[in-house]
Amino acid sequence: MKKGTKGKHYFTEKILNRLDHMRLRKKLWLIQIFCVLLPLLVSDSVIFSLIINEERRAARQETYNAAEAVKYTISDSVRSAVGLMQNIYVNRYVNEFIKQEFTSPLDYYDKYLKFTKDSLYAVGVSNGHYNAVIYCDNDGIVNGGYFQRLDMAQDAWWYRKLEDSGREVVLFSEYVEDGRKEQRAVSLVRHMDYYRRNNEKSVIRIDLDYSGISQQILNAQYDAVLYVCDGDRILFSNDGRGGLQVPFERMDAELASRADAHTTMNIYGSVLDIYAMQPEIDAGQVLLKNLPLIAGLLCLNVLLPFLMMGLINRSFTERLRQMEKVFGGVEGDELVQLPEVRGSDEIGSLMQSYNRMARRMNELIQTVYKNRLRSQEIDIARQKAELLALHSQINPHFLFNALESIRMHSVLKREYETADMVQKLALMERQNVEWGGDLVRIGDEIRFIEAYLELQKYRFGERLSYQINVDEECMDYRIPKLSVVTFVENACVHGMEKKTLASRVFVRIYIEDGRLVMEVEDTGNGMQEEQCRQMLEDMRNVRIEMLKSSRHVGILNAALRLKMASEDTVSFEMDSEPGAGTMVLIRIPTEKLPKAAEEAEEQGAEAETAEEQRVEAETAER
Repeated sequence: MKKGTKGKHYFTEKILNRLDHMRLRKKLWLIQIFCVLLPLLVSDSVIFSLIINEERRAARQETYNAAEAVKYTISDSVRSAVGLMQNIYVNRYVNEFIKQEFTSPLDYYDKYLKFTKDSLYAVGVSNGHYNAVIYCDNDGIVNGGYFQRLDMAQDAWWYRKLEDSGREVVLFSEYVEDGRKEQRAVSLVRHMDYYRRNNEKSVIRIDLDYSGISQQILNAQYDAVLYVCDGDRILFSNDGRGGLQVPFERMDAELASRADAHTTMNIYGSVLDIYAMQPEIDAGQVLLKNLPLIAGLLCLNVLLPFLMMGLINRSFTERLRQMEKVFGGVEGDELVQLPEVRGSDEIGSLMQSYNRMARRMNELIQTVYKNRLRSQEIDIARQKAELLALHSQINPHFLFNALESIRMHSVLKREYETADMVQKLALMERQNVEWGGDLVRIGDEIRFIEAYLELQKYRFGERLSYQINVDEECMDYRIPKLSVVTFVENACVHGMEKKTLASRVFVRIYIEDGRLVMEVEDTGNGMQEEQCRQMLEDMRNVRIEMLKSSRHVGILNAALRLKMASEDTVSFEMDSEPGAGTMVLIRIPTEKLPKAAEEAEEQGAEAETAEEQRVEAETAER
């Protein structure tokens, strides 16, 4: 083996040996750092560098666009001025006016006023804030306003430029200093020779709206610093250099060389250079501008992997720690199973295999050591259960026999009212015991209600009267037992207990719109609005926990059983008025209620008739 290969193998073995003695949690975090975090940091750095470069490219493009926009602004303003100049150039009235003979300054002034009034010349020239002056070879013209004599311009450099250029229109810039005003000017000049006669000469000069152009450039709020130059003269800029009444500054050659964008425009004999300086890219501003993207990358590349690795780490280590704890606790006479098997991966399969092994081992231990003891315990429990079952059968019969003895004793003493009360109480108790499940026929519930109300008449006397109306089609539907009678009992006890006047109890059961409707109404004391609202809210939101603390246990118990029997489709309504009474309305969809079979109804009726006949026969015999 080569020396380099041997050294590499030794180094690898050393690392593996360190990893074999390292906790799994630390191994997973090493994977997170070296395989996820470091590569992501490198990639994020590259992405950030790309963002900076893209910002610079976008800034260069924006700088070029700004230069083009300024070029368009100037071209548009010059184009508008040339249009105005062309209109004056071909205007017959203007050309005829400047060729007239004026006998005196007063004659000129009168004709000047008439001309400007009739031709609306002043309105056209003033449009767009342009300043237009026509220099005429006419000695009768008085200098001033829109017209001056040509000798006022023949010595000017711009006039010589027009003459020497051989062009129809010439663009030039100058700083005007004529004693009356000092300001910058960018102007157009051309010969007025459309209607030339003999050797007459006339020129028109139009000054562009310098302030308007400068303001447009400033209002655009370009990020780039812009300079519009005529030669080395700075005509316009957006860095605060100069103003309308400040002489033109000179363009530094070094400053021009640093321009990120440079474009030229050859316009009417003048070459204008437009320089645009790209602003410095601030890394902090770029970060702030791209903060949502950077925050998203951090969450995606750092926080999310850390969170995911933490969950994976937890998935591994918690389950392995749980298995380690179970393996270390094997000291008793049976193996402890894992209380919770999580996952279907290799660790989850290992946990399931251990539980199957522990279960099988425990079964063997049960078979060998504990079956006999368990058999004895089962026999004792069965005997106790049978004894309790016998007690549950004896207690009701003992109660019925005791009640029957009391009733017979009352009959022998001719206390027939007491005997009748005891008989109805015995009938109610027997019916309650004989109801096998929680659901009973409405017909059976109504018989129980009648027995209860008859029993209550012995208490309240003529103060209590009742009326029960049940549609025949409702008799076979099954409802939780003692549900309706609970509301009837509440009407009797709480509705009439403190009322001295006669009261009535109404029970109505019918079907309406596919729902079984049960009404219990009384004309008792009633209750306050807040108390009624609270009780209705408790009935609608009843839970088992509320039965432990509420004083309306019976009502809430009935409401809860109705909700359970109807799969939570029951609806409750309640209305009460102090001194007038209370009304409870219960609606349940009929498809949620089971219906008793016809033969079950007949058997129940026959059994009840036989029982009543038996009781009556025993009474007569005694």
